[in-house]
Amino acid sequence: MRSLYILFAIILLSVYTSNIFSQGNTDANVFGHVVSAEDGEHIPFINVLIDGTRIGTITDASGHYLLTNLPEGEHTLVVKGMGYETETVDFEISANQTIEIDVEISYTGVDLDEVIVTASPTASGFRYQPDMAYMGERLQKRSEVSFGEMLNHSPGIAMSSLGSVPARPVIRGMDGDRILVLENGERMGDISETSVDHTIALDPLVATRVEVVRGPASLLYGSSALGGVVNIMTTDIPDRWDRGSTGILSAQGATMNKMGAGFGRYTYGNDDWAVTGRIAHRQSSDITTPDGVLPGTSMNNLDGSLGFGFDTGAARGGVSFSLADMAYEIPENIDDPDAGVNILMQRQAFQGRVSFENSGFLDRGQVRFNASRMFQQEIEYEWENNELDEDIEIEYEKYAFSSTLTMQHKPYSFFDRGAIGLNLHGHKLDVGGDEAYTPGENRVSLGLFTFQEIPLSNTMRLQTGLRLDFQHTGALPNELFPDISATRNAFNYTGSIGFNHRPLDEVEVGGQFARSIRNPSVEELYADGPHLGVGVYEIGDASIKDEIGQGMDLFFRWNNGNIDIELAGFVNYFRNYIIFEPTGDTDPASGFPVFRYTGDEARLMGGELSAAFKLHENVELGIGADYVDGRRFSNGTDYLPFIPPVRFMSNLEYDFGSGWLEGRIVSAASQQRVAPEEDMTDGYTLLGFSAGYRLTSPGRHVIIFRIDNLLDQRYRDHLSRVTERNFPMPGRNFTLAYRLFF
Repeated sequence: MRSLYILFAIILLSVYTSNIFSQGNTDANVFGHVVSAEDGEHIPFINVLIDGTRIGTITDASGHYLLTNLPEGEHTLVVKGMGYETETVDFEISANQTIEIDVEISYTGVDLDEVIVTASPTASGFRYQPDMAYMGERLQKRSEVSFGEMLNHSPGIAMSSLGSVPARPVIRGMDGDRILVLENGERMGDISETSVDHTIALDPLVATRVEVVRGPASLLYGSSALGGVVNIMTTDIPDRWDRGSTGILSAQGATMNKMGAGFGRYTYGNDDWAVTGRIAHRQSSDITTPDGVLPGTSMNNLDGSLGFGFDTGAARGGVSFSLADMAYEIPENIDDPDAGVNILMQRQAFQGRVSFENSGFLDRGQVRFNASRMFQQEIEYEWENNELDEDIEIEYEKYAFSSTLTMQHKPYSFFDRGAIGLNLHGHKLDVGGDEAYTPGENRVSLGLFTFQEIPLSNTMRLQTGLRLDFQHTGALPNELFPDISATRNAFNYTGSIGFNHRPLDEVEVGGQFARSIRNPSVEELYADGPHLGVGVYEIGDASIKDEIGQGMDLFFRWNNGNIDIELAGFVNYFRNYIIFEPTGDTDPASGFPVFRYTGDEARLMGGELSAAFKLHENVELGIGADYVDGRRFSNGTDYLPFIPPVRFMSNLEYDFGSGWLEGRIVSAASQQRVAPEEDMTDGYTLLGFSAGYRLTSPGRHVIIFRIDNLLDQRYRDHLSRVTERNFPMPGRNFTLAYRLFF
């Protein structure tokens, strides 16, 4: 990896120096300052170009620029920057002449639709690794029972599932504790990352924006962000509001599981403050497949929140309190409809944030926090002689707190606007019940990070960052682990260096080299027993070391308005990659297959393609594909388990203004690159269709009709964790959704 870093530095230096020496050898010069039209402040790191030439520079930290060795004659000076209107100034210059031109530009704001704030604390808009965002109508079209189903079939994103409810995103072949799911930028405090039978404690109807960062994001979010980040954003704390009353009403129904869902939000705003409240309810029966009903997959979820927001000009923020009450089933034994597993989960969360501005060097800041309590029971039930017998096999109670302070600083020297931050995260997890296969856990982590951007020219800039973490973990005894008292202390450092190059207006190239680290979870260290929800016997290893990764991400994007193509590639090498692998044995008492956590060197590599072609003013063709190859290479070269197959996705949409029509196709190859004792799966092709209609008076109405698995194709998803591998995924499904904005 060291040679890659050296090569990267040489490339950047050569590009930068070639740009300097290619500007000619005359003595005509122009200099000046770029200032804000609103307040006269000097603006740093703004592009200053001579139109029609390769001569250009950027303003320094004081807003000053200098262009040398200009050809004689008439020229046009072009000043442009993200968030500012482009200004042009015509001038004429002679040999051996130096002139001064000061330029005023107006601030327009940064279009947050194009900025993934999860990837950058300064929201600069420059990208260093692949990311994506879903919001508005694009998010509504993907409305599903879970966030795993919602994001599935996006390039680079699959899902692991045990039915519709417990379905989590899998990014580039990594899932569980390696994918960090955030709520408004902070850890949620649920236990969805610990096992595939646990769900994300939030209904997808609640989300107003979902951001995904593919690749390591440990720099900003610490451990558990090895594979990527999913940031679920809500308006439980009002951020922007209209004066008076506004709101949303939504209803959704589906045939495949007889699902019905409803959602409502009401917000009242004044000039300086706003209050908001929401409620969502979702209920469904068992999933229907081409082979019949999959028992043990019903659900009944309810959640709501109350929030308050304020904006005084110098500071804005607010608080919210939310409740979630979820009940869903897990398919334990699909051949016995009288037996199953119920999971009951309640969560209470108190969130807050404050953003503020100062007059000093550290001129902007934000404090966020999320405090939560979660209680979950896994109940095994059986009907005998019309009597219900229930046993609480596993019980979790978790108290969690996550808070981040981020301070942005003004541009200084060769640094653009950057950030420093402090993050505190801790939780106390008690585990009980007759089959508590792990002890509980105390965990406290304190992290300090910095994120900096360095403009090298008017077309290239660097990103660099460093994070230091101290983490203390202690095992908590319970009935099955009465004598455990093990503790682990770890001091971690993660770092990254990235680049963004825009040689042409239509072309963007970016990349990142990163070192990431993840501390083992309590399951990976101490598990020893049958896990009812997943249907496996898990064995941990207390001697497992921390998971350390070094990786590279590269992407290329070309967007000329009619064609938008992005190609991304990655390679990650891990020391002590923790693998959850089948052993081929069966536990005689429970009858479950035995899985063991082991550490080995591993490599994950692959890439994604996404493209959109505007075939006509109202017709767009979308194409996507992804590929992941995961192997261990210290103790042999076996494939890693639970790696998604090669996939191809395409859609064709006709938008006629008041509505749209869309056809979709998803094709997955057979997965024969499997770990020892892991079953192969066949390839499949799914067709889908959707249509929508928009009404704009009174209020704004959107009606969406969607058909999934149009041909009722029988198929197996390779990442499905349903115990019976021959049982297929959901069959044909009709969905009707309605939303009213007022």
